[in-house]
Amino acid sequence: MDENKEQKDPQDFLPKTDIVASIDSSALDENTNNLEFENRLDLSELQQSVQKIKQEVGKVIVGQKDMVDMLIASLLAKGHSLIEGVPGVAKTVTAKLLAKSLSVGFSRIQFTPDLMPSDILGTSVFNLKDSEFEFKKGPIFSNMILIDEINRAPAKTQAALFEVMEEQQITIDGNKFKLDSPFIVLATQNPVEQEGTYRLPEAQLDRFLFKIDVDYPNLEEEIEILSREHELKDKAKFDSITPFLTGAQIVKYQDIVAKILVEKHLIKYIAELIVATRNNQFLYLGASPRASIAILKSSKAFAAMSGRDFVTPEDIKRAAIPVLHHRVIVTPEREMEGVSSKQIIKQIIETVEIPR
Repeated sequence: MDENKEQKDPQDFLPKTDIVASIDSSALDENTNNLEFENRLDLSELQQSVQKIKQEVGKVIVGQKDMVDMLIASLLAKGHSLIEGVPGVAKTVTAKLLAKSLSVGFSRIQFTPDLMPSDILGTSVFNLKDSEFEFKKGPIFSNMILIDEINRAPAKTQAALFEVMEEQQITIDGNKFKLDSPFIVLATQNPVEQEGTYRLPEAQLDRFLFKIDVDYPNLEEEIEILSREHELKDKAKFDSITPFLTGAQIVKYQDIVAKILVEKHLIKYIAELIVATRNNQFLYLGASPRASIAILKSSKAFAAMSGRDFVTPEDIKRAAIPVLHHRVIVTPEREMEGVSSKQIIKQIIETVEIPR
């Protein structure tokens, strides 16, 4: 991308409808799904498992296909996801359903202002019988961790997640404890109510592979939600979900995704997108190298979910917004004008030339 090229105002890219609507995955995959090719990697079992997860989650959740796709992609890419939406749009329920469909360890932690780091990680307790300290593991020692209202806990408790989310280990009293694979953190937060909350620092946000924005359902989906609730007649929603995917299978799929082919010109394309965020006059803070690695990993996951053992520019575009929009900061002037990071990232995607 030419740094001297005049950058256009993101407002110029605003269509008559909402620009921040996510890129339609079906439109992106429309051309690639019709191609006939033979994969180097056998992705049939992975695809069947992905469809099975969607079916199990779909027994309860109506719509929210983008959220479910990104949660599955984050699982395959060994990444964590931050789910943001107003109360009642099935953020927590979807995360619990995903965990329910997997035969892995699951912990749910409700973040509150009085929560301490030791409540999450664990603590050393003196054993009178052996006359020595014994480490009692906290709820973080599991495979899938659901953190409800992550911004309700103070900074010192949020900071307890830094090491474990990045390195899959914790250090307490000079001792390192490695967590089992797979390991994924799903956190929720409410973007509207800010009283009694503690804003996540940029270093914490950067550790999430995706930030998933969950919107209200449309009219048809709302009717379907009410109809299903009426038919349940107060029966437990989770009774119909059957766990079928083991931790060993998930690790196997993660290894397969890591082997997805990415051509050199596509690696350059990812780098150009990231560099463009650093040179954009409407962004106060651009994306870090961790963001480029996140796009690389998540685009591989999207390719595998589409049945391809190679990444296309559409996979990279699909990953760009959920990976980048929580990692960049809009300049105060543009923020006051109502310009969002999603709009600017959308502009950057349209500006950077797609490799042929």
